[in-house]
Parts: sequence; structure tokens; C-alpha cells
Amino acid sequence: MAAPQDVHVRICNQEIVKFDLEVKALIQDIRDCSGPLSALTELNAKVKEKFQQLRHRIQELEQSAKEQDKESEKQALLQEVANHKKQMLSNQTSWRKANLTCKIAIDNLETAELLQGGELLRQRKTTKESLAQTSSTITESLMGISRMMSQQVQQSKEAMQTLVTSSRTILDANEEFKSMSGTIQLGRKLITKYNRRELTDKLLIFLALALFLATVLYIVKKRLFPFL
Repeated sequence: MAAPQDVHVRICNQEIVKFDLEVKALIQDIRDCSGPLSALTELNAKVKEKFQQLRHRIQELEQSAKEQDKESEKQALLQEVANHKKQMLSNQTSWRKANLTCKIAIDNLETAELLQGGELLRQRKTTKESLAQTSSTITESLMGISRMMSQQVQQSKEAMQTLVTSSRTILDANEEFKSMSGTIQLGRKLITKYNRRELTDKLLIFLALALFLATVLYIVKKRLFPFL
């Protein structure tokens, strides 16, 4: 059965290898990073954290080596510690170089963006001028439409006023028609009454004439034919 100290040494070695690989992977990410600067800062923070963990594990391994009873095992572990420290220093050098490469790439990218930004600024200026011209044309068109609408509104107002006047005229004519209708009805009644009276008068005249003729015939009869 392995001693607890051997188990601890094995765990330290495994952790050191794991952190070393993670540091190398992060350094490669920094090397491949093209910005922005905030991304580089975030990667560097992760590398610092892994270096601290790696350094802590190397120190634990070194302490375990010093506690070894056998000199041979002690020297073997101290040699591993020295190798890990050497590898960590190599990683730190690679880290600095990766940062330098990444910063140069970011600076070049920013310079290119500035140059491109100048071109974009010129294009944007041209676009703004074109938009301003288009906007002016649209504004003139809208003003023309507004004037036409104002004229249409004025014409509609005049037409409405004419319609109101015509309506009033029609209403007045209707009132006059009603008044004339009443007069016509009254005249019709008077004419009907006159016609009836005329018929009565004719009948009376006819009866008077018939009576007159009967009287004349009676007188003539008595004068000419007294024996009858």
C-alpha cells in the first residue's frame, strides 16, 4: 500500500502537468488572439491564475521532496522540481512573446481600421450629401403635395359653402312652394265652390225661365183660346 506522502507527490505531479498544459493552451490562445484588447486582458488574467496554481503545486512538491527520508528520493524529487521550475520559466517567456505578438497584431489591426475608417468617413460624407440631396428633393415634393392638398381643401370649402347656399335656396323654395301649395289649395276650393254656385244659379235660372215660359203660355192660351 502506497504511503500518504507518495500519494501526495503523485497528485502534485498530476496537477503540475495539468496546469502546465492549460498554461500552454492559454498562451497559444494569446498568440492567436487578434483583439480586442479586452480579450487579451481576459486571457492574461486566466494565465496568471494558472501560473499561481502551478507555482503553488511546485512549492508543495518541493516541500514534499525536502521531507523525504531517503536521500535518493529527495534528490530525485528536487530534480523534478527544478525541471518544473525550468518549464514554468519557459512558459513565462513564451507568455511574454505571445503578448508581444498579440499586441503587435492588435496595433496593426487598429491602424488598418483607422485607415479604413478614413475611407469609410469619406464614403459616409458622400452618402450624407446624397441623403441630404434626396431629403431636399423629398421635402420639395412633400411641400408641393402640401400645397396641392391646401388647394383641394380650399376648393372643398368653397364647394361646401356653395352646397350650403344651394341647400338654403332649396329650403326657401320649398317653403315658398308650400305657401303656394296652400294658396293653390285655397283657390281650388274657391273654384270648386264657385262651380257649384254657378250650377245652382244655372238651375235656378232654368227653373225661372221654365216658370216664365209656362206663365206666358198660360196667358196666351187664355187670350187666344178662352173657351178651352
